Amino acid sequence: MKFDTVIIGGGLAGLTCGIRCQQAGLRTCIVTTGQSALHFSSGSFDLLNALPGGEKVTNPADGVAALPDHHPYKNLADRFLSLADEAKQTLAQAGIATKGDARANTYRITPMGGLKSTWLTLAEFTTFPDHTGIIGKNILIVNFSGFLDFNTSFIAAEMEKRGASCRIESVNIPAIDRLRKNPTEMRATNIARALAVKETFNQFRDLLKVMSKGYDCVVLPAVFDLYAPEVVTALGREINVPVCLVQTMPPSVPGIRVQMMLRRRFESLGGVFMPGDTVTRADFDANKVNKVYTVNHGEIPLEASAFVLASGSFFSRGLTSTPDGISEPVVGADVVAAANRSDWYSADVFAPQRYMEFGVATDNEFHVVKDGKPVTNLYAIGSILSGFNPIELGCGAGVAMLTAIDVANKLTDNK
Repeated sequence: MKFDTVIIGGGLAGLTCGIRCQQAGLRTCIVTTGQSALHFSSGSFDLLNALPGGEKVTNPADGVAALPDHHPYKNLADRFLSLADEAKQTLAQAGIATKGDARANTYRITPMGGLKSTWLTLAEFTTFPDHTGIIGKNILIVNFSGFLDFNTSFIAAEMEKRGASCRIESVNIPAIDRLRKNPTEMRATNIARALAVKETFNQFRDLLKVMSKGYDCVVLPAVFDLYAPEVVTALGREINVPVCLVQTMPPSVPGIRVQMMLRRRFESLGGVFMPGDTVTRADFDANKVNKVYTVNHGEIPLEASAFVLASGSFFSRGLTSTPDGISEPVVGADVVAAANRSDWYSADVFAPQRYMEFGVATDNEFHVVKDGKPVTNLYAIGSILSGFNPIELGCGAGVAMLTAIDVANKLTDNK
């Protein structure tokens, strides 16, 4: 099978790159093993929230200048804002409405009820311009009986610290109560599927309409928008009280919806999506990759002019670790990592962990380096890149999308 581009990995980076390549007329294939980190998404996309050492960033576009030279953003600093705008546009073209700007972080509500800075947030979520934001003085927090992944007590405690008065209520709806018979079924995604049935949703709406009278706002778990985010806006209008969604513990209903919509966009443009498959090895010709092999296709190779590693970090096995070291398992790329295992981590679990910065080596054009030399038609994007800690700096989604678009633009220029 022959393509212009083969992308290894179907998460945020891989899908973004694939969409941009298809838009440019490059016949593109994405090979992905299964779930991506989007299934753990907060409903927001971080660009740059902090600098190494902990200094908070309010304007990501300005903060890039203070990053160390090994951070991936340094390779695209002169086009940082334009790439961020392209990323937001790419989401919008897939039907994913967001709010936010690369010039000023906003604040979103966390699953624990606190506020955390971010770049883009799905339109159905509430955001604030600073860390003192409050959604109302008199707040009703509603959960489904038996749903443990939405911690109402923590949320109420945090909102009361910011001056609100909160009341917590639970509701019982037959279609959702049936999920409680098996604890593994009482998850956000299953509740979302139940609420997608009109009769079940209407039962919930009618209960909420009575309960919410006299409140400034109703806080609900983010389990309503697996298929249609506009349901939340309609719900607030029908009960005549503003609705504020708060993300639950994983799995993430909004994140799964983003994944589905990006995949749908990629395939609608003519892209070939191969889920449930794993690239096992690559064939090289001089300093180029000319084909890769997958588990499902055996000895039938995928050939292309260019290849993109978007296979993620340790979480998705884009990188693997053993007592002997850290490696990249598909093409044997050079890896930037500390040689001494004791330098991989800190004993303080709350401290930045150094292994989070490990990743494949690249040149400043994001060509993958193998045996000390850049591979001319192989690129790396997203969390497999070295030189940044996405948790410490709050930049994971930004690195994924901006490097994906930058590489897609390079491939377009070279076609």
